[in-house]
Amino acid sequence: MTAAFSPTAAAAAFVAARAAATALPGYPGPAPIDLAQGYAAQEAAIALWPDRIAGWKIGRIPLDWEETLGEPRLAGPIFAANVWMATDAIQTPFPVFVGGFAAVEAEYVFRLGADAPEGKTAWTEDEAADLVAALHIGIEPAGSPLATINDLGPPVVVSDFGNNAGLILGPEIADWRARGWDSMRCETFIDGVAVGAGGAPSIPGGPLSALRFLASHLAGRGRPLKAGDLISTGATTGIHDIVAGQEARVDFGRDGVLHCRAVPAAAPNTPP
Repeated sequence: MTAAFSPTAAAAAFVAARAAATALPGYPGPAPIDLAQGYAAQEAAIALWPDRIAGWKIGRIPLDWEETLGEPRLAGPIFAANVWMATDAIQTPFPVFVGGFAAVEAEYVFRLGADAPEGKTAWTEDEAADLVAALHIGIEPAGSPLATINDLGPPVVVSDFGNNAGLILGPEIADWRARGWDSMRCETFIDGVAVGAGGAPSIPGGPLSALRFLASHLAGRGRPLKAGDLISTGATTGIHDIVAGQEARVDFGRDGVLHCRAVPAAAPNTPP
């Protein structure tokens, strides 16, 4: 008889590995088979992790999985201790799980200025935009103690905080609503080598489409968006693997340049 998936067991294993900054050799027990199971584990892990949620990352579900799962996107929490402020002049170090998975993603990040109304589950893009105080450039350090997390599919990604390891938050983009998405372009480099180019138009439907999804999704989980939340709207140049010791740079053109460096995570990997 095949053992059943246990959200609480999976959550406990991932939280322990993240706190100890150690890799997992494989998925801890039976893996989730759908998004509902993945989010059940994510909720259990949020309850165990000793930090407050500062925002959310949004990821694209690959087309071959979208038909099976019935969703185009997924979400995961970003915790306050792993939000780093950055400018053109700063190289931001960020921890990676040695032996696990680590990547950098060029992102456009909304900072919210208003709470979403309680109970509101249906959203338009204009309604989602009304929650926004600012749009920033940023980098999502994706990361998990499980090296094969992306290979095992979106339910597994969801179960470990959406494969998130923090957020590097850059400067605001002035007059973003008047600019148009086509004017927001970026390119990612690792150790000086170009690895991907894109921009806000690379996000299917644009960043506000991603925010609209998240507002509805979180309302359904009883976690409506809050003022101050940072929303990382999706990878714009690809998901670029990185290891400790490597440096990454994302050039957002007129909107700025962000620099970061991967360093080995060390235990205890939890907020003080």
